[in-house]
Parts: sequence; structure tokens; C-alpha cells
Amino acid sequence: MSTSPRCGARTRSGAVCRAPAVHGKARCRMHGGARRSGAPRGNRNARKHGLFTGDAASERKQVRDLLDEARKMLRDLS
Repeated sequence: MSTSPRCGARTRSGAVCRAPAVHGKARCRMHGGARRSGAPRGNRNARKHGLFTGDAASERKQVRDLLDEARKMLRDLS
């Protein structure tokens, strides 16, 4: 056990983790060496808030165009 490779990840205190690394991995079980640890493949959560829907994008474009026209009109009045 004492000769096995160490994790090496930084802990909250800033010290190096001294736990043994999982066999075949560079980190211990608490720092990402456990099976199926980490984020899932792909980013399906990015679309849950509706920011990337077509309706929201077209609405943002309309607002942006309206603001551009208003700024241009104010510039012409000055």
C-alpha cells in the first residue's frame, strides 16, 4: 500500500491528496478515479433553460434590432 502511486490532486486546504490512486488511473476514488465518475458525455443540460430555442433567439434579434434603430435615431437627433 505504501508503494502504490498517490493521487496528487489538491485538497481544499491546498495540500496534495495522499490517498492511493485507483488501479489504472491517476486519481483516487474521491478525486475522479472511481468508475463512472465525472460529468456525463455531452451537455444535455445546456438546453434546459430555453436560451437556445429558435423563438428565444429570434426574439433577442428583434430586440437588438429595435435598440439599434433607437440608438441611430438618438444619434441623428443630436
